Amino acid sequence: MRFRILFFLLSIIISGLMSAQYRWDYGGQAGVSNYLGEIGGKSQTRRDFVSDMKLGQTRWDPAIFVRYKFNPKLSLRGQFAYLRIQGADSLSTNPARRARNLSFRNDIFELSVTPQLTIYENQDLGSSYRFKSSFNFYVFAGVGVMHMNPQARYKGPLDGYQETWESLQPLHTEGVTYSLWQFVVPVGTGFYFTIKKKHRIGFEYNWRICFTDYLDDVSKNYVNPNTLSPLGAALANRTNQLSAASQAQIIKETNDPAFFNNFEPGAKRGDPQHKDTYMTASLNYSYVIRGHGSFYRSRYGSFFSKKKKKNSRKVRAKF
Repeated sequence: MRFRILFFLLSIIISGLMSAQYRWDYGGQAGVSNYLGEIGGKSQTRRDFVSDMKLGQTRWDPAIFVRYKFNPKLSLRGQFAYLRIQGADSLSTNPARRARNLSFRNDIFELSVTPQLTIYENQDLGSSYRFKSSFNFYVFAGVGVMHMNPQARYKGPLDGYQETWESLQPLHTEGVTYSLWQFVVPVGTGFYFTIKKKHRIGFEYNWRICFTDYLDDVSKNYVNPNTLSPLGAALANRTNQLSAASQAQIIKETNDPAFFNNFEPGAKRGDPQHKDTYMTASLNYSYVIRGHGSFYRSRYGSFFSKKKKKNSRKVRAKF
């Protein structure tokens, strides 16, 4: 429902602003994505921004977009993106996270509308005085809606030891229900070069502020496994799936023989004080549409579209 509302509003905005000279461009982007949440990370507890991000878990971010330029400073872009984020405790240098042993992947479909404010512009690159190539540097903040589906890879007796990807939201691994549809706030910065007034090539960094802590299906505490399905219990607490050698190494690092007692029902599983976020960095290309505004067409369109008629004025005979 939220997706339909945002798509409807985006359609109204786009249809109401059609046909202005050099104001529309459309194209696509290819980039990378990553996330910040409970799973993975480095040696310390969860930290904000990129300090806790694992570059080895970077995945893809293709997207298509259309953009309308109101004036030299303000533009509006509508974008549809498909991206993946993922993480694994096994890659962390934090022994508590490795002992927790959780992992996930999440395929996200996102529709967003973002106003862009140009804070620097050079309309004549190379000082050629022909104004065919330009440079724009901009910042943006907007609104979007995304559909997510956190999953975990499972291989065990419940599926005959066949490796499968299981959707986590229906399993209620923390005894809570959350929506797969969520609002996001994209904020970031970027730049682009416009070449010969037709081609735009740029780079953009886009950080999403989220309103959910379940991008990775981890937020609060461990629950009683008896309240979960067998598969839900198996994926909610995965410490017993560690090898004996891994458990021994973690006990050695923590110097605590009873360390694995910290993963009983009611113990901390995530960090509800911080929402999950994700970010993308991408290269983009768009093509600029050349057209004339409604005022131009109403005033001059018919004049230039019709052929000039020959002078057929009759000359009155003098006799």
